[in-house]
Amino acid sequence: MRALRRAVRWSLAALVPLEFVLVLCVVGGVRVAPGARLAVELAVVGVVAAAGTLLLLDVRRHRRAGLRGRAALLAAVDDAVPAPVRKLTAHEFFLFTSFLRWVTRRGPHGVREGDLPVAYAPGQTAVMGAFLFACVVETVALALLVPWPVVHALTLVVDVWGCYFVVALHASCVVRPHVIGADGSLRLRYGALVDIRVPAERMAAVRLERTFPEGRLAAVDEQGVADMAVAAQTTVTVELAEPVRFVRALGRPVEARAFRFYAEDPGAVVAALRARDGSTTAGRGD
Repeated sequence: MRALRRAVRWSLAALVPLEFVLVLCVVGGVRVAPGARLAVELAVVGVVAAAGTLLLLDVRRHRRAGLRGRAALLAAVDDAVPAPVRKLTAHEFFLFTSFLRWVTRRGPHGVREGDLPVAYAPGQTAVMGAFLFACVVETVALALLVPWPVVHALTLVVDVWGCYFVVALHASCVVRPHVIGADGSLRLRYGALVDIRVPAERMAAVRLERTFPEGRLAAVDEQGVADMAVAAQTTVTVELAEPVRFVRALGRPVEARAFRFYAEDPGAVVAALRARDGSTTAGRGD
């Protein structure tokens, strides 16, 4: 079954883009040979049927292992879909809902009564604006320069999605701030990509500290420090009494013994964390 599962994954990875190109050809008025269309459609139907069969077999296997209903289905999906694909799919969904929340001017996500939202999105506004400007210029330029209908349609779709992605990513950072809980806990986020919960009892020290890390988002270095940088800088450091385990953007589980993150008003964050948890000691500031 493992070989069949691998074959289905690779077939889907190849056929989904091919089906997308076929749709663009039809929309763009490019004539596609009936035999080629039929072959692609039959291949897609066959792979989808194989994937559905594998899913049903996995559900039955998990049911025999003691899981019931939704739990068995979720476990089967975990078996069938690689973690990076699940994370990226969930990210696209939460990106869209965050964009809608931002457009409709609803309140921040995940902030309950007594919690303190901690903004970090303002630190990247200029960078995101530059990215959006570059995406718009590229979209207009390619729309005017590319003469081939299929390539024109493909690049237009990709470029428009790129403009939406930049705006939606920034919107998700606006509506999903860090959160200091009423119980003294800390929730660190970067849009819909990363969500880390640090219980109050795990925090040993908090301090103001401006750093300029070069690593990737939420990557843990050899000292066990995870950086949640915005515009390549962090302003607050939290040291932990015990490691905290979390999941990175593409689904890889890691654990950290300290977090450095960016906050627009770091002094207020440090004061709030110290006030809500008397056991959290002051560290040396910058």
